[in-house]
Amino acid sequence: MTSPPPTTTLWRPTGPLELDLVRGTNWRAWPPRLPEQPIFYPVLNEEYAIKIARDWNVRHDGAGFVTRFEVDSEFLRRYPVRQAGGRTILELWVPAEDLDDFNAHIVGAIEVVHEFHGEAQAP
Repeated sequence: MTSPPPTTTLWRPTGPLELDLVRGTNWRAWPPRLPEQPIFYPVLNEEYAIKIARDWNVRHDGAGFVTRFEVDSEFLRRYPVRQAGGRTILELWVPAEDLDDFNAHIVGAIEVVHEFHGEAQAP
């Protein structure tokens, strides 16, 4: 019996529209990038994902979600870790054309682990 490959935990802050597309894949894949999105950015730090979902997605989309998922560690070696700011602000930059291959290396389901919503608007 073959054991599953070692995996790396990644997080992805997302808005409600992208999350609906992930739900449509039965929580197994990320949707294709739009033409203005040449890179898919999963992050390596849960706190960083929370900050983006809470501070950016809520402001722009009305809600923000943090997802967690596992990817085959050996496959991920092809994508260098990028530091996007402070020491803990770490991302992988996956070119849009690699996303199908990336999705094929997700192990298990993508799960929502945090959600944030904007303030209710008064009538």
